[in-house]
Amino acid sequence: MPTLFKGPKKDMRRQFTGDPEDFRLSLVEHLEELRDRIIRSIAIICATWLIGWFAEKPLYAYLNELVVKAVTSAMPKGVKYQEAFHNAPDAFLLKFKLSFMIGVIIAFPFLVLQLWGFIMPALKPKEQAPLKKIAPFSLVLFAMGVGFAWAVLPSAMHWFSSYIEEFPGTSLIQEPGSMVFFILKMLAAFGVAFQLPLVVYMLGALELLSAETLIKYWRQAATAIFVIAMVVTPSQDPMTMLMMAIPLVILFMASVYVVKFTQGRKRKARLIEAEDADSDSNPFV
Repeated sequence: MPTLFKGPKKDMRRQFTGDPEDFRLSLVEHLEELRDRIIRSIAIICATWLIGWFAEKPLYAYLNELVVKAVTSAMPKGVKYQEAFHNAPDAFLLKFKLSFMIGVIIAFPFLVLQLWGFIMPALKPKEQAPLKKIAPFSLVLFAMGVGFAWAVLPSAMHWFSSYIEEFPGTSLIQEPGSMVFFILKMLAAFGVAFQLPLVVYMLGALELLSAETLIKYWRQAATAIFVIAMVVTPSQDPMTMLMMAIPLVILFMASVYVVKFTQGRKRKARLIEAEDADSDSNPFV
């Protein structure tokens, strides 16, 4: 039985001779591979969901303390802050949803590996080489996104709560876990959104997009990033959108120049190979 992360045994793999037709998989083979990857992904999520079930209580206590501190520090004196359940099953459902969210965040790097394992057979060895080099950076960028969201969230919550003073005589009564769940969604959204440079680099490495095209249409790309940020951010407010969109635009431009450098090296290597081929074919040169 194959493990969660490994593909079929080596003796079951097809041997590639270099013929492009060797890289074509039948529809049945595609469906079998997709089935195996989906089963493994579900098993991974179930395992990390179980971890999240036990990690939810201490993690919720820590995050909720952070929320209460950020919110109450911005509220005017005398304003009541309270968390209250509306129905008896709400406490169980909250634990159910929070543990699942924690499990998905933990499972994300492993799900990326499963996605990569499904895509890899469709690529030739020359196409796989640059992608294998950048695969570890997916985890780094995810951690960067989570870290950035964690750094700005207290200030964002403080800013939101500061507007309560404009409505005197009001109280703040929230459902328990609503802000904690919001934090987890923000961490996940930023972690996924920070994968954008890898997407750009992969398209450039596979020569599906040129650096010149990316530079030419950078304004359209920046606009698309702002629209995506507006859709992805859980709160969908302008401040959170800007907090996500601005670093993504910077990362996008940086990745474009990395693509430009990489494609320049490939062009230079092709020219050298062409010159060597010409010299070999003409010994009098």
